Amino acid sequence: MADDAKIKAQVYKDPRPAETFTAYHERVRDHGPEWIYEVVRVATMLNALLLFRARGFGSENVPDGPVILAPNHASFMDHFFCAAFVRRHIQFMAKSQMFGSGPLSWIYTHGGVFPVRRGHHDDDTFVSAFKILERGGAVGMYVEGGRSRTGTVGTEAKPGIGRLALESGATVVPVAILGSHQVRNWTRGGSPRCSCSTASRLPWSAWSARLVTSSSWWPTRSCRGSRRCTRR
Repeated sequence: MADDAKIKAQVYKDPRPAETFTAYHERVRDHGPEWIYEVVRVATMLNALLLFRARGFGSENVPDGPVILAPNHASFMDHFFCAAFVRRHIQFMAKSQMFGSGPLSWIYTHGGVFPVRRGHHDDDTFVSAFKILERGGAVGMYVEGGRSRTGTVGTEAKPGIGRLALESGATVVPVAILGSHQVRNWTRGGSPRCSCSTASRLPWSAWSARLVTSSSWWPTRSCRGSRRCTRR
């Protein structure tokens, strides 16, 4: 099998000051996703269904009220695969490099996305997430932090999701996105089959500081070439 198309090197620190992102945080704290969310959802859903033959499973596991969706992360398309099959409006954390002066930045912020200032201790991101959860919203937070470079699922969750869950009391719903690490192969004419599986929710009462930062509930080591992932 040919190697996957190369992924761009990550930039692990955003040099811009925190004030650069104040307006983006203020918007998501005061407003839910606007009409552009549904426009993008419809467009990307058609793309996911037709080009990547995407399928969704278990979306009924996403409850009403404050909830944290915690997918694995291997592609820029993961936002869209997750949102395509969950009817709730998910407000994702996203790396700060996605926010700037271009039209995509407008789409992100009016669609409910908010920035994480990479390479810094960013409390503004958590303030925004808590505000969304306080009004009963859905926050999307990639449990591994950045994208997997190989398609292999990380061995442990980042502690930020533990902080968000324990301090907010919100339910956490693990999400396994399979096949998306090969989406970038479209440049070679490739069209991988992708799926988005939503696991049983983990209520706040089930969490402890130890469990939150472990990967015991996460899919096993790799989803590459697999039709499904199993829980430990």
